Order: sequence, then structure tokens, then C-alpha cells
Amino acid sequence: MTAPHSFDRRRAIATLCIAAGALPTSAGAQNGSRRSRAERAPGIPYAERADAMRFADDMAARRGLPPDWVRAAMGQAMYLPGVPRLMLPPARGTAKNWRAYRSRFIDPVRIRAGARFWERNRATLARAQAEFGVPPEIIVGIVGVETIYGQNMGHFRVIDALATLTFDFPPQHPRAQARQAFFQDELEQFLSLSYRTGMDPLQPVGSYAGAMGMPQFMPSSWVKHAIDFDGDGRIDLWNSEADVIGSVAHYFKGHGWQPGLPTHYGVRLSPEAQMDALLAPDIQPSFSTDSFAAKGAVPLGDGLSHPGKFALIELQNGDPSVPGNEPVYVAGTENFYVITRYNWSSYYAMAVIELGREVVALVAR
Repeated sequence: MTAPHSFDRRRAIATLCIAAGALPTSAGAQNGSRRSRAERAPGIPYAERADAMRFADDMAARRGLPPDWVRAAMGQAMYLPGVPRLMLPPARGTAKNWRAYRSRFIDPVRIRAGARFWERNRATLARAQAEFGVPPEIIVGIVGVETIYGQNMGHFRVIDALATLTFDFPPQHPRAQARQAFFQDELEQFLSLSYRTGMDPLQPVGSYAGAMGMPQFMPSSWVKHAIDFDGDGRIDLWNSEADVIGSVAHYFKGHGWQPGLPTHYGVRLSPEAQMDALLAPDIQPSFSTDSFAAKGAVPLGDGLSHPGKFALIELQNGDPSVPGNEPVYVAGTENFYVITRYNWSSYYAMAVIELGREVVALVAR
């Protein structure tokens, strides 16, 4: 969001100091949605935490922000007891299941909502494709998978979620140190964005990880990729569908989207396919068409003439020893990889692609 023409720092600080009594700690009171257990649980204000206040002073010094403003904002952040457990990965041995995952996102309600979103924004989607090269179905797929086109944008106060994951990230997570550092940076980005734009840092609500708006941008993504695509002089990813469309397209262009390149092709695996070698790079495109084929994976159709690199994408369907549960394989291109920059998951990327395709089919009827 762009800053108002006049930003009164003293008034903003005073507002922060009384805001705990004036604002709800989640969106439940604002949008009527039922709050989760994690949101209802009593929290502890980070004003009582010395480490949080040291962080506030250090951040203010490093980023050139007024210490009193940062301390006031951080002091109003609340610990959310239920959030840390939500960050823990599934128990080891839990089988992935593409069919089950797909059914969560590719359903009639979401497809119909996507068609309505498409019809409302047909011209804007076409403009985004012309400007950034990203097809409408990919943008529509992202917004549908993330929030059902704004129907579920999250109900956690962003500052609470980010503070909790900065100062109380679960230590048993296998990548706890790296993830905690990630959320600390996001908290800094959020507070800097709030001060720079005049946005009340106690107001925004989003996911339990601090993602915001219809496209669920983390604060760093908002800073780097959010744009004013409706031309009204401000960026609003909660209410402006044009800003959402332009920002998602800008995000993908910034991560290397190649216009006209398919996201994936079918693939034929030989009985002698070197599966360990083919799957070792995970979703990172690493094989030329020739090296892919030499390892036993032959792309189908136009994939044989693909000039770039491939990744062998495996989508598991539960216990593979059970008949009918065989994994699904596709040959992912560089554009498939770009979609995973939004969420590091081949299952997520395929859900985005297939939701977009279903919406296209409904719109075309």
C-alpha cells in the first residue's frame, strides 16, 4: 500500500499504544468467521519479552526506523500458542497421496468460483498476460488454490503470527534455525512495510504463517512483487482483484516465467529407468531431453523438442504396494519449477495447473 500524503508519526505511535483495546486479535470479529483454537487461546504480549524488545531496538537501528514506533508495534504482538505446532511437518512415514490432495482443491465450488473470477476480470487477465507473459489459467489457479478467490484469506493477525514464529518457532522442526530466520526477516519486512506505507501493523490478518491477501503474499513478496495494477495509487491485495492479478503475474515474471512454455509433458518410463538418478534433483529441472531419455524417461508429444531442461515429477498416491496406488509421473519444465517458487511442492503446482484448466473448460462452455 502506498503511503498517505501526510503520515503523523506521533499520532501513529499513540494509536499503537491504545490499539490493543480497540482492535480484535484476529479477523473473526471483522469478517464474522469462526476463529480457530489457536486464535482463541490466550496469548502473551511480546512487550513482556526482553528478546522481542531487543529485536525491536536492533531492527529499528538497522532499518532506520523510530525505535519508539517499532517497540510500540512489537509490544502489542501476541503469542499464539497453537501456531508453532502448525509448522511441524507430517509424521515420518505418512504417505503422500495426490488423489486426496487434488480433491481438496479441484472441486465444483472452487471451479465455479474461478469461472466467476475469470468472467469478472477477463480484460485484466488478458492485460496481465500481455504485460508479463503469464497465462490467465495460472493466475486463476493460484488465487483459487490459495484463498478460493478471497473467500478464505486467513484470520490470524499477521503481526502475531510472525512474532510467534520468530521468537517461538518449534525447536523440534528439522530446519528450525533456517525457518526461524526466515520468519524473523518476514517480521522485519512487515514492520518496515507498515511504517513506510502508513499501514496500521495491528490491523492486517492472514494465514498462520503471516501470508496476506487473496494471493497470500508473504511480506517480502509484497515488497518485491506487489503492484498497483488498477491504477488507483495504492496496492490492495485484499480487495482489488486487479492488483491481485497483476501482482501474481509480476511475481511469476520475477521468478523466470517463460511465455509460451508448457508447464509439463507426459512421460514414458522404461522398465530400466534409473529412478534414483531421475528423482534425485527433485523438482529442479536438471536433464536435457537426451539425458532424460538416456536415463529411461522419454517426454511425450512436443516434449521431444523441448529446448530446455526437465525434472521428473513424481506424485505419489498412497501406499504403492496397493494395486491402483501407483505414482503419477510427468516431465516438468522450467515453468513448472517457477510455480513451485510460490510453494515448494510439486503437488501444489499440479493442483494450480489442474484447477486453472478446469476453470478454462467451464468458461469455454
